[in-house]
Amino acid sequence: MKKTLVGGLLFLSIILFGTLGYFVIEGCSLLDGLFMTMITITTVGFSEVIPLSPNGKLFTMVLILLGVGFVMFVFGKITEAVVEGGLQMVYGRMHMNKKVAQLKNHYIVCGFGRIGRVICKLLHEDNSLFVVIDNDPKEIKMIEEQGYLFLEGEAANDEILIRAGLKKAKGLIAVVSSDADNVFIVLSARGLNADLFIMARSSGTEGLETKLLRAGADKVISPYYIGGCRMAQLLLRPTVTDFIDLTVHGGELGLRLEELVVHSNSQIVDNSLMDSGIRRNFDLIVVAIKRSKGDMIFNPNPHTKIKTGDTLVLLGQYEKIKELEKEI
Repeated sequence: MKKTLVGGLLFLSIILFGTLGYFVIEGCSLLDGLFMTMITITTVGFSEVIPLSPNGKLFTMVLILLGVGFVMFVFGKITEAVVEGGLQMVYGRMHMNKKVAQLKNHYIVCGFGRIGRVICKLLHEDNSLFVVIDNDPKEIKMIEEQGYLFLEGEAANDEILIRAGLKKAKGLIAVVSSDADNVFIVLSARGLNADLFIMARSSGTEGLETKLLRAGADKVISPYYIGGCRMAQLLLRPTVTDFIDLTVHGGELGLRLEELVVHSNSQIVDNSLMDSGIRRNFDLIVVAIKRSKGDMIFNPNPHTKIKTGDTLVLLGQYEKIKELEKEI
């Protein structure tokens, strides 16, 4: 903006300089002086409206050097900006597509609205790999500003989903504003990858959750329902709600609720919780254990055996959880 203003003032200064120069040197009217200045600096080649004296000819040559040089410089900068901007955009999109093509075990977020922005923020904070799909130019600009990987297009389009690495992805989240579009996205994604974990947003319309589940969604979330439940819990059980917020999002206590999957080569496989050393060595509490078949054990006793494929729900310091993650 500042450069544009300076350029405009310089251009007006040259016009004023030429107009007054002809007015003083040749004694013409200001209008004739302006006309002579314009045809000189724009090199349009119209005939002169006043006969030029030797001093007038010298002045015209100076004006040509100043005016024409300035005009050519300005147009050159404009052309440079247009060409370089276009090339940068093309190169940037090519580089973006290349990085997206290299993704695996990532998440695909369809829609960058109010909910999509929150999801992307949390995934980014967790250092999780993800790519965003949206077709709104305004949203695309916001995604670029955040530095997220993205593809511009319709999320229900099979080609776009394949380009987003659907067959190598860990999960897909459909959170576009239209319920119908979310249903189409789920249908397309499930048809392309039968094993993909799919989560979809529901507006709460009656029967919509059933349709999304039939379309292939594994989980259907209604933000309005969750928001209502949270507000009620804050009224009825404020301390419990505050504690959950602290453990899920982190806070002054420094506690986190996390889940870790036990691999077959882990040293704690087939050991009891007591013998695993999780509490003793890492000062972590095992809140629950989810078996590989889906059974959930809440508040497991010290003699509960840990098996391959178990998911441990842990409460404790985030740094300690990360240390344990290296062990299992």
